[in-house]
Amino acid sequence: MANTILVGAQWGDEGKGKIIDVLTEDSDIVVRTQGGNNAGHTVYIGKQKYVLHLVPSGILRSTKKCIIGNGVVIDPVNLVEEIDGLIKLGIKVDGNLFVSETAHLVLPYHRELDAQREILKGKNKIGTTKRGIGPAYGDKAARTGLRMIDLIHPERFAEKLRQKISENNEVLKAFGAKPLSYKKVHNAYRAAGDRLKPFVANTLVILHEASLTQAEILFEGAQGTFLDIDHGTYPFVTSSNTTAGGACTGSGVPPNRMDRVVGVMKAYTTRVGEGPLPTENAEISDLLHGLGREFGATTGRARRCGWFDAVATGQAAIVNGIDELAVTNLDGLDTIETIKVCVGYRDGKARYDYVPNDIEAFARCEPVYEEFPGWMTPTNHARKWRELPAKARTYLRAIAELTGAELKIVSVGPARAETIML
Repeated sequence: MANTILVGAQWGDEGKGKIIDVLTEDSDIVVRTQGGNNAGHTVYIGKQKYVLHLVPSGILRSTKKCIIGNGVVIDPVNLVEEIDGLIKLGIKVDGNLFVSETAHLVLPYHRELDAQREILKGKNKIGTTKRGIGPAYGDKAARTGLRMIDLIHPERFAEKLRQKISENNEVLKAFGAKPLSYKKVHNAYRAAGDRLKPFVANTLVILHEASLTQAEILFEGAQGTFLDIDHGTYPFVTSSNTTAGGACTGSGVPPNRMDRVVGVMKAYTTRVGEGPLPTENAEISDLLHGLGREFGATTGRARRCGWFDAVATGQAAIVNGIDELAVTNLDGLDTIETIKVCVGYRDGKARYDYVPNDIEAFARCEPVYEEFPGWMTPTNHARKWRELPAKARTYLRAIAELTGAELKIVSVGPARAETIML
């Protein structure tokens, strides 16, 4: 399999957790390279459902090493909770999980600032998860953040935390919010630091040494292409690089060690939070929500749903250098008689074959559709390409061709077995 970067080709929630789990079978190491606990990867093994926020999905396979890279921002208390939850479910964590000592921390004042800034924006809010991810990355860029290496050195952490809480309490007061207690924060996060210390390591060295032994590494992306801080629908984006380049900067593994990029996309389009979604459609939203589908793994919020947007996925293929496609949730379209695919945008007399960088222009865009006949029969029984309905195969070929990459994986349900490898 060689070294593989896995990215979302839409607005996140593409089903990456399952695809990562499938690809992990042929990997030695799984690396999470960006984002924080605002992401949620869901994996079903038998009847057991696992929702992972910071720990790479590879942890569910006992022989795989998992790394939380330097590009991730970590809430230590939440990471401890996640680790303990996995242990209770019988998952081996000790010896399998390594956390970068240079990963930045998410602390309570980041969450408070996140919430207050959303309130202040009012109707112009971004729709963040309010987990403090943006403010934590802001401190990182400002060179004032605390890192895992600080957390595991008690005196250093105490001094830096005291200063940061004093500074941020002044900002919170200006918002009219309640100031934080240094003692409470310090005690909770120092306890988390003691618990996490055995996992903290120089992950750059681990990955370099693994590369020398020809280990196969899978880089696990969070969110999706159009939530990327540079290439997404700014400002309705996350605060990290969710595209393929983020795998290099978020792990320390150089670009010339990467062998392929796998893009994950749903057979339709979804988005959580605010921002333009040209193909958004009430009919398909009501259908999917009525089936109990498309609710966020992290927030539980109902996702906005629409028809497949080939303009967006085509641009994602260009930005990420996507070689192979994994299409998920095909079974979500099983009962739809006519399926639409967006092949362009129209804004008045202007026609776009790409995603406009001007967010106001993008918000005005109307989709230009092609229509495909639905297959009107269940697909979740299919385990081979030829077992899919002919109309489903036609649809899949079309969206892969429009996206511009080779179709390699089709998912027809949440379980590992509900996967077709081409």
